[in-house]
Amino acid sequence: MTPLTDPMKPTLNSSELAPLLAFGAHPDDIEFGCGGIIASETQAGRKAHFVVCSRGETGTHGTPKQRVAEANKSAQLLGATIEFIELDGDAHLECRAVHAAKLAEVIRRICPSAVLAPSLVENQHPDHGRLGKLVRDAARLARFGGLKELRRLPPHTIQQLFFYAVTPEAEPTDITPILIDISAPESVTAWTAAMKAHATQVSARNYIELQLIRARLLGARTGVDHAVALFPNEPLVFGSLAQAGIGARRF
Repeated sequence: MTPLTDPMKPTLNSSELAPLLAFGAHPDDIEFGCGGIIASETQAGRKAHFVVCSRGETGTHGTPKQRVAEANKSAQLLGATIEFIELDGDAHLECRAVHAAKLAEVIRRICPSAVLAPSLVENQHPDHGRLGKLVRDAARLARFGGLKELRRLPPHTIQQLFFYAVTPEAEPTDITPILIDISAPESVTAWTAAMKAHATQVSARNYIELQLIRARLLGARTGVDHAVALFPNEPLVFGSLAQAGIGARRF
């Protein structure tokens, strides 16, 4: 597991870290894409906050009211707080400067050390890749002190931006992932419960088994029970080799 810490400082416990901030285009994206990591982090004492950028209003299954209720329950099961923000609406998201500034304001308000967002791969729901690009831009804007739209909040520089893949097709092929060990039984249990909370979605397709199989396969690759991949936006810097985790090759 690669630790989510400042590589130039001594390793801190999760309770001493700044919050983890996760963005999702739809009410279930965060849970299916990286819910196991959220559970592992919050159970270690770290705060986590979800920002959901639609209410799933164009989805085939479930009403917006149902999906918001499911997302609130799911976030609670993962030990996270959650908010919903209005951009262009489900299936209508566009990459606009005003949206990036709005997300940058959230970053300044929450002051996270690490930010999670959907991958930029195009072969997935179009809102996912577009939101990933907006979050990438927002992370940069959040640190610019002269941006007039954000002057009411002090600039904030995150330490890491990681992308998650909701489906296998959304995994970037040009970025070497880091694999996060989420093997603790309580983490897998909380993650599974959080996915089950999205009853309108899992009643249509077996999303839960898909995510658990992916995690078991990645775990087998690295010698643990379950692991989830994250894709760093830029190279990670470590203060020493001891912080670099272990190699994933087990075969």
